[in-house]
Amino acid sequence: MFNVGDKIVYPMHGAGIIESIEEKEILGEKQSYYVVKMPIGDMKVMIPTNNVGDIGIREIISTQDVDKVMEILKENGINVTSNWNKRYRENMVKIKSGDIFEVAEVVRTLMLRDREKGLSTGERKMLNSARQILISELVLAKGINQHDLESLIDSYISV
Repeated sequence: MFNVGDKIVYPMHGAGIIESIEEKEILGEKQSYYVVKMPIGDMKVMIPTNNVGDIGIREIISTQDVDKVMEILKENGINVTSNWNKRYRENMVKIKSGDIFEVAEVVRTLMLRDREKGLSTGERKMLNSARQILISELVLAKGINQHDLESLIDSYISV
């Protein structure tokens, strides 16, 4: 169980801070929800408290893990299939896992591929989504503002 003020990650949406825990009645059923403020996009998300384990909600990473993420972003090699469909599915599995290291790998791989060969519309959307998920967690874990972090990531990923 999480508490108000906890920094959590909601896979496929990114990281946020629990602002409150509210009880709502939806379709005649009362349920408790975490109200989570996402730092990017100024969005609020309501997450049913009884589904937390099923959907993979977790605490944000430590500052030591931020350094590991940055090391992943600095790696230059990309070893992915040239088959767009297979690559897309593999990347989607990594993003859905909620594992920040997997998401960082997707961001690095797609950014490098974009610089080398360009991306399809689907992969460009995937990159934007993965970047937002990654940045939202790093902003909360490291305490850096979004624009500085985006610049830092761009400087790490070079061809």
